[in-house]
Amino acid sequence: MSGEGRDPQAIRKLAPGKLVIASHNEGKVREIRALLAPYGIEPVSAASLGLPEPDETGTTFVANAELKAMQAADLSGLPALADDSGLCVDALGGEPGIFSARWAGPSKDFGLAMELVEKNIADTAVDGAPAPSRDAHFVCALALAWPDGHVEWFEGRVDGILVWPPRGKNGFGYDPMFLPDGHIETFGEMDADAKHAISHRADAFRQLVAAVF
Repeated sequence: MSGEGRDPQAIRKLAPGKLVIASHNEGKVREIRALLAPYGIEPVSAASLGLPEPDETGTTFVANAELKAMQAADLSGLPALADDSGLCVDALGGEPGIFSARWAGPSKDFGLAMELVEKNIADTAVDGAPAPSRDAHFVCALALAWPDGHVEWFEGRVDGILVWPPRGKNGFGYDPMFLPDGHIETFGEMDADAKHAISHRADAFRQLVAAVF
């Protein structure tokens, strides 16, 4: 949802060459590398450059993606792409949302995070009322920043329901408990190509590609 409402002529184009992926999450880096592969971009991870992880002090996915991209571009002197994404659960008022990684704790234990989501959904149940909604969606905000401070951003989304117990060992994060609408496999069961075709990250990337390449 970035370029919508903006003058396409005003969006800065990205030239082939090095691009910093401003993430220390290897799962995200791996997916972003695959999505960038056809476009003449040479991705380098923030971790490989020794760049620090900034505090994510934004109150939205877009704000957090922007601050990560801007710091990486400023410190590296290269264009930088950052992703901020998370799981939003209807029954939990949109949580964990921008705090999705924090629910996994310092050890990034997403098995624990998924258990916490499931427990919190169960805790919303009221005797005699219908079972709590299991509707959820993933959001991905991508921010592309240049060293001079210019930023473009793009936001994607995929809707689905949560299953329990989790299914599959592919993907990362909350993928094994997320069943996208219209599919019979969770993100944790899908192979990478199938997930890349429909994911929130792929949705945001389609917008980015259309705008900056």
